[in-house]
Amino acid sequence: MTIWLALDIGDRRIGLATGNDSAWLARPLGILTRRSKREDFSAIARRAEEVQADCILVGLPYNMDGSEGPQAKRVRNYATRLEYTVELPVTYWDERLSSFEADQIIAQQGRKRSQKHNDDIAAAAILQTYLNQLRK
Repeated sequence: MTIWLALDIGDRRIGLATGNDSAWLARPLGILTRRSKREDFSAIARRAEEVQADCILVGLPYNMDGSEGPQAKRVRNYATRLEYTVELPVTYWDERLSSFEADQIIAQQGRKRSQKHNDDIAAAAILQTYLNQLRK
């Protein structure tokens, strides 16, 4: 069984989620407010240890045409540095429309979008699509 820690890396926050390839189900873990890379990496490492993660899945924000824009390059650079600190392999996965999917989940739960950030739910959506692909 492989346990994943999924990250939805934004400019201000990082959404966290976990799941594995046994239950095939992702669940939100919370939101990390970004500070410095050192503090972020330390907090991510702690969460990875808590869930006993084997791998990290990072949502990569591709452009709608599938190309990598400036934000995707920033996320890739951040995750490359993270990989050295956390010492877990990093896999990238297309996160296009994950925030939209997270907003839909929040709306289905009867909450208003403004009541909660959706970063952790977006991370779970990213991981769930990845797990669904693995399962096929």
